[in-house]
Amino acid sequence: MSSAPGPYDSGRERDRDEEGRARNQRPRDGLGRPLPYGADGVPRQPEGIVRTPEESVAEAQALLDAGRPFHAHEVFEDAWKSGPEDERGLWQGLAQLAVGLTHSGRGNTKGGARLLLRGAGAIGEWSARAGQPQPYGIGVAALVSWAEALAEELESEGVPVDVVAHAPRLRGQV
Repeated sequence: MSSAPGPYDSGRERDRDEEGRARNQRPRDGLGRPLPYGADGVPRQPEGIVRTPEESVAEAQALLDAGRPFHAHEVFEDAWKSGPEDERGLWQGLAQLAVGLTHSGRGNTKGGARLLLRGAGAIGEWSARAGQPQPYGIGVAALVSWAEALAEELESEGVPVDVVAHAPRLRGQV
């Protein structure tokens, strides 16, 4: 039996958090892609932060505007995990939109389009069921239209998008 490292063995111990769970600590770029250890990356979004819904929307918008939809997804993920159960569909749908934009910027246009449509469906269904067309000031109809139009563009052109230029407006015009 060889003691040489295999293709998935970097010779490093696996990164772990305080509870011992595996957590990759490699730096990441603005779209969440891992970079080599020691490379300059963008600051990671802290996980498990409890914010008000208004704070979540504002922080996610700032991250989207900065070209960091992967990080915006993490804000939405925190909101769905810490918020009321009856709002879970809203926050999960918003997270899917952010991940769809992430994949669209990374060049996974098919996956990005699917996630955008899935997220649009989730927030549209949640809004209709809850009777809330603008929860926390989020323009659901405009956001659904934005996602559908971007998904159509991705499917027809099949090229990565500039995530800053295509960032949605969560409140107000998209």
